[in-house]
Amino acid sequence: MERSLADQLPPPLPEEQILAVNPPRNDLHTTRSYTWNGWDFQVPPGVFLPGGTSRMIHQRLLDDDIDVRGKRYAAMGVGLGVEAVAAGVRGAAEVHAIDVHAPSVEAAARNFARLLDGRTDTRLVPVVSDMFTDLPDGTRFDTVTFNPPAVSRPTSTDPDVVRNVCVGAPIAAAFFAQLRDRALLAPGADVYLIASNTADLRAIVTHAEKSGFLGEVHYRHDWGDGVLTYLLRFREDARR
Repeated sequence: MERSLADQLPPPLPEEQILAVNPPRNDLHTTRSYTWNGWDFQVPPGVFLPGGTSRMIHQRLLDDDIDVRGKRYAAMGVGLGVEAVAAGVRGAAEVHAIDVHAPSVEAAARNFARLLDGRTDTRLVPVVSDMFTDLPDGTRFDTVTFNPPAVSRPTSTDPDVVRNVCVGAPIAAAFFAQLRDRALLAPGADVYLIASNTADLRAIVTHAEKSGFLGEVHYRHDWGDGVLTYLLRFREDARR
């Protein structure tokens, strides 16, 4: 019998190792800047700087490995907007820049306008929403990406850190259930979710499968310190 995707993924790392690779940041509530691919992003207080895991998504958008050309793309948890800018450069038809954190959505919109002014026909749709709850009925996506705050152990008591890092695997249950229940995906749409074994990868995949999605490992990265990051691609199961 073929092993399920969940059975192929590692369990979460021990708590002490999870805490060691997620040290607290002391600059979250300050104004900062961030440079990637020659683009300079302005980062207001409370907005997170992307880490190595996020950059895996950013690079794949830029390289067309995650294809958004001419497509309707949803960047869930958009943060300061790197995904939106990369998708605009690659010619997405529209980008929904979605985040529960209003200052992040505002920063993403400002960075997109400043960096791509007059250089893209991509339509940016900034959305402040808890997942997809505040999107208009009839919204459809061809591509969705999400780097969820799914770390399986609390790394801080700061609510901004919790929101960005350690909500845990249940956030995936809401994500996939809303995609299904609100019929947000066009036929053949791709959903990319990235997470490491600092999260409960098996629980995340189980949530996806219970909502009618089939997944595969699109890319796996070994950081050499025990942390393994998986870029997972999901599609709705046409048999359901």
